[in-house]
Amino acid sequence: MIHKAAFAGSFYPGEAPELRRQVASAIPPQRSKHKALGVMLPHAGYRYCGHIIGKTLAGLQLPRRFILLCPNHTGRGAPLSIQSLGRWQTPLGEVEIDRPLARAIKRHCLNVQDSPEALRREHSVEVQLPFLQYFLDEFTFVPVAVGTSRLQSLLLLGRGLAAVLEEAEEPVMLIATSDMNHFEPAEVGRQKDQAALRLICEMDCQGLYREVRERPISMCGYGPMIAIMEACRLLEARRAEVVDYAQSSDVTGEFSSVVGYAGVVIR
Repeated sequence: MIHKAAFAGSFYPGEAPELRRQVASAIPPQRSKHKALGVMLPHAGYRYCGHIIGKTLAGLQLPRRFILLCPNHTGRGAPLSIQSLGRWQTPLGEVEIDRPLARAIKRHCLNVQDSPEALRREHSVEVQLPFLQYFLDEFTFVPVAVGTSRLQSLLLLGRGLAAVLEEAEEPVMLIATSDMNHFEPAEVGRQKDQAALRLICEMDCQGLYREVRERPISMCGYGPMIAIMEACRLLEARRAEVVDYAQSSDVTGEFSSVVGYAGVVIR
């Protein structure tokens, strides 16, 4: 099963040389690299957020195995969907699904179901892969689409993921993909984003859930982020920190309706 690149030429360049050049230009020089249990990365077009993905990953000691949690933008498939077989294709090559890791996820995360349809048109996974391909000659991953908004389901998913990482013989990094608040004036969006990021830095899963739902904040990947925050908390993560933040207005100059983007590292 080969998952063909669906967003090459739109969210990011469709030709390998230009894609590699654009990814390289988004990565700053980084002298020191640190270990991390989890990260949050944005998933818009590279012109808006590629520099945040690059800066966040550049400071990390990257393993060769990843669990990549994304929101389910299409509504297809099961509430918690996984693809456990096959490869994902980008202009830079193909990336193998980590079958043993997928089996471990299904064993410990009981509500996760094999449902590749949920991931077939999911840009939030695809845009991460070229950056990982740039940094790593070889790696494997498992994509998980989070379509549920139930807090208990998200926390249970996080607990299952913690068990997966605890039993893994090699390091595994958790990646949550999320953009921040959508389509409000820049200052309103900035205030909402700062409120959500403060709770993320405090590792407050329930606080983030309440803030997003009640304020409300249209952070599309809050579910994946809550799951990996819970997993990292159980794995005794010490802190989370914001690496970078931006808004679409930085590129467009349009401040009346913006989207926010952030890179976060959990250590």
